[in-house]
Amino acid sequence: QPFRDMIEGMRMDLRKSRYRTFDELYLYCYYVAGTVGLMSVPVMGIAPDSSASTESVYHAALSLGLANQLTNILRDVGEDASRGRIYLPLDELAQAGISEEDIFAGKVTDRWRYFMKKQIQRARKFFDEAENGVTQLDSASRWPVWASLLLYRQILDEIEANDYNNFTKRAYVGKPKKILSLPLAYAKSLVSPSASAKSS
Repeated sequence: QPFRDMIEGMRMDLRKSRYRTFDELYLYCYYVAGTVGLMSVPVMGIAPDSSASTESVYHAALSLGLANQLTNILRDVGEDASRGRIYLPLDELAQAGISEEDIFAGKVTDRWRYFMKKQIQRARKFFDEAENGVTQLDSASRWPVWASLLLYRQILDEIEANDYNNFTKRAYVGKPKKILSLPLAYAKSLVSPSASAKSS
């Protein structure tokens, strides 16, 4: 089913360029990225000594896919706008006093900063949910997944460092920061599911 759902996500991009609510955007994020998380679990494998339910591991994988896609969306607001696309909840934009015209104008205002802080906070919650499942993966798979999670989450930090200007500045993690993240990811990958269960 996730494979079919991913294809549906590609179709959505052909016919849809606006999302009225976060529920609509969530569905899109599931189709194009949450599905990748679900497909990956059988490849990565669950650790033999994991006491977590299979359902919880899949939920965490889904959360990582959603977090990554939301991060992509927040990073690429300017690029998407140049193509006439807005992958942000229109109702939440309206609540913040931001119009579609404001997005296309690409001006960083206090209203935009406030809106972005809320969106980044939401994305980080999905990353937090994802962490719960990475430790449950097979030991051979944990390091690359941790590295991916830590590096992608840092894109949100870079958006903040750019003063929320994701219209004309592309938030990216520089090579030194990437290299520094690898030892931390490796250290986290050494934590076994049983040790994680004892500490929680």
